[in-house]
Amino acid sequence: MNHPVSAPRVITVVGPTAAGKSDLGVFLAQQLGGEVVNADSMQLYR
Repeated sequence: MNHPVSAPRVITVVGPTAAGKSDLGVFLAQQLGGEVVNADSMQLYR
């Protein structure tokens, strides 16, 4: 029996510098059981 596989949910938070994106990302990750992946023009980190 085949069961449909749902794609993982991806939430993207974008905005200008010092707008609170990281705080919002951490809050959402805690509430939804996810993780935060930060990226800027020069690096990508968890």
